[in-house]
Amino acid sequence: MMNKEFGRRCVLLVTFICTTLLAYSQGKGSLFIIGGGERSPALMQELVKTANLRPDDYIVVLPMATSVPEESIVYVSSQLSEHCINPITSFNFTKTQADNQQAWIDSVQNARLIYITGGDQNKFMDVVRGTKLYDAMHRAYRNGATVSGTSAGAAVMSQIMITGAQKGKKDTDSFREIKSDYVVTSEGMGYLTNAIIDQHFIMRSRYNRLLSILADHPNKTVIGIDEGTAIIVTGKKAKVVGDSQAVVVSKPKKLRISDKGQVSFRDASLSLFSHGQSFKLK
Repeated sequence: MMNKEFGRRCVLLVTFICTTLLAYSQGKGSLFIIGGGERSPALMQELVKTANLRPDDYIVVLPMATSVPEESIVYVSSQLSEHCINPITSFNFTKTQADNQQAWIDSVQNARLIYITGGDQNKFMDVVRGTKLYDAMHRAYRNGATVSGTSAGAAVMSQIMITGAQKGKKDTDSFREIKSDYVVTSEGMGYLTNAIIDQHFIMRSRYNRLLSILADHPNKTVIGIDEGTAIIVTGKKAKVVGDSQAVVVSKPKKLRISDKGQVSFRDASLSLFSHGQSFKLK
């Protein structure tokens, strides 16, 4: 009897832990990931609709990625204000404040919509990574908040984040080949664990970069989101909204890397989605 009772309790404990971890990883909120560029009124209206703002909810803008935070805050706040009357605040955290400015951190955690501006994704993650603010942003998401970002704010959504740099070169955005170990990545916010986001995708023809990333991470789905376009992620479903398209590539077969690092594979799944169309994530 003792052994049976002990076994039952072990099963219950394991079930509780697994359920808790699953809830932590999946979240209950939504992601609204914008590929950069101009944001139309219709796109911003879709963002407000996704956030499902209640009368007592508020919005937080995080401008740490940009070198012009005041301008970015004013611009995005004016766009959002056209579609809702909810209060909009902003916090331009430093690394120290991201661990010690508790009132700000609590405000982020309790926001219904968190918006990450464009700029430099590395700059944003240097502030947020490993801090109480990072944890607060994930708690907000798990509690039902919508987390949105544009351009750099889109790149940070992935656990594996494209930094924009090319290995062995100081300049960025060249990527003239499709090679393994070619694209510099870092740790992002981790809202998406099985997908990697690239932004400004069709406008800047970033196919070489995306396929190189796929070769390094063939078990992931790589998603290129164009300007003026977003994907809305809820659970395992992603829906495309906006003026352009999103490219989704996954499951390369017979992947080979040559001695020179050149990539070859066959029969990868490649899809192109436009406004209103949906696809499943792993």
